[in-house]
Amino acid sequence: MLRMGLTGGIGAGKSTVAKELVELGAVIVDSDVVAREIVAPGSEGLAELVDAFGEDILQPDGTLDRPALAAKAFASEDARAVLNAITHPRVGRRTAELVAAAPDDAVVVQDIPLLVEGGMAPAFHLVAVVHADEAERIRRLVELRGMPEADARARIAAQATEEQRREVADVWLDNTGDQQVLVEQVRTLWNDRLVPFEKNLRTGVVVEADPVLVPAREEWHRQAQRLVARLALAAGGAAKRIDHVGSTAVPGLAGVDVIDLQITVGDLAAADALAPALAAAGFPRIDHVVTDDPKPSYGAGGETDPAVWEMRLHGSADPGRPARVAVRVDGWPAQQFALLLRDWLSAVDTAKREYADLKADAAVGASQNTDRAEAAATYAALKAPWFDRAHHRAWEWAESTGWSA
Repeated sequence: MLRMGLTGGIGAGKSTVAKELVELGAVIVDSDVVAREIVAPGSEGLAELVDAFGEDILQPDGTLDRPALAAKAFASEDARAVLNAITHPRVGRRTAELVAAAPDDAVVVQDIPLLVEGGMAPAFHLVAVVHADEAERIRRLVELRGMPEADARARIAAQATEEQRREVADVWLDNTGDQQVLVEQVRTLWNDRLVPFEKNLRTGVVVEADPVLVPAREEWHRQAQRLVARLALAAGGAAKRIDHVGSTAVPGLAGVDVIDLQITVGDLAAADALAPALAAAGFPRIDHVVTDDPKPSYGAGGETDPAVWEMRLHGSADPGRPARVAVRVDGWPAQQFALLLRDWLSAVDTAKREYADLKADAAVGASQNTDRAEAAATYAALKAPWFDRAHHRAWEWAESTGWSA
C-alpha cells in the first residue's frame, strides 16, 4: 500500500486536507485520535499513567485531565521519559494495526502534527505539508478557536519552522487563501500522483521520463536528499553509502528531470538482497538492466572484465518524482566513476559546458523519435562516445587534485 505522511503547523488546515482525502478514498490514520484512544477510560494506557503520576490526573468522570498530566510529565526529563515509555509504544502498535488493516491497494494517509519534529519523514513514500502564513494561522487560532494570541504564537514557535517543513515536503499544499483552492490542490494530488503511484507501487512499475533537457533546478538537491533518506532507511546496514550523482547533482547543469542516485554495497549478493526492501520503499527493480556500459569503451582502453561492470538498477514508482537508483559494488569502476564524474563536472567549468552542449545536441537528436524508449536509447547513444575521452580527463584531474571518493 502507499503511505503518505500528512503534517503542517497548528492552524494550517490539515483537517480540511484529511477530510477531502477521505472523500476521495484515502484511509486516514490520525495520530491525535490514536493518542486519545490509547488512554481512554478503561484502557491499560490510562491505568499505567495513573500508577505513574497519581489519581489527580483524572477528571471526575474518569477521563484523562491532560493539563494535569502535562504539568507533572513535563516537570522533568525523567517524568517525560516515563510518559513516553507508556504512550509511545502503544501509539506505535495501534498505528501499525490500523495501517495493516487497510486494503492492499489503499492510499494510507497518516496525519501526524509532529512528523517533522519526530524525524519520521523517511518512513513514508511521500510527505505532504499543509502550509499557511503565520499571520493567517494566528488569525484562525484566535478568531475561530478562541485561543489567546500569546498562546497561539507560543504554540507556533514551539513547532518546526517553515524551512524545516520544506526540507521534508514532497508535496506543498498552500492554504493561505481560499479554502476551495486547497481542495482543488488535494484533488489534483490524488488523481495525478497518489492514485497512479499506488498502482505503480503495487504492480512494480517504474516511471519513465522523456529525454528532454530542462534548466538546472535548485530543488533537485533537496529532492535527492529526501530520496536518500528513504533509501537509507530501506537499505539499512547493507548500504555503505548513498550518493546523489548524475547531472542533477552538478550545480548549474541542465539535465533530464530524473534524480540519479547510487547505493554502494559490498557485493552483488547484497545488491540482490536489497531488491524487496527498495521495491517496498517505492523503487522497483528494473530487471533487464544488470550491467553498466564500460567507460571508456573496450576499444578506448576500458576494463575488459565484464564482471566488474555488473550492477542492479531500480527506479521510482512516483509519477511526481522520476528517479533512478543504481546499486553498485564498492570500488568497482562504475561506482567510482559516477562519483568522479559528478565532482569533476562540478569543479571544471569547461568540462561542464562541454557536456551541457553535448547533451543539448543529443536531446535534439532524441526528439526525432516519437517512441519514448527509442528516444531514450538515442539520447544515451549520442552521448556515449564523449565518455571515452572524458573518462581519461576526469581521472587525470583526480590525480592532479588528489581527489578520492
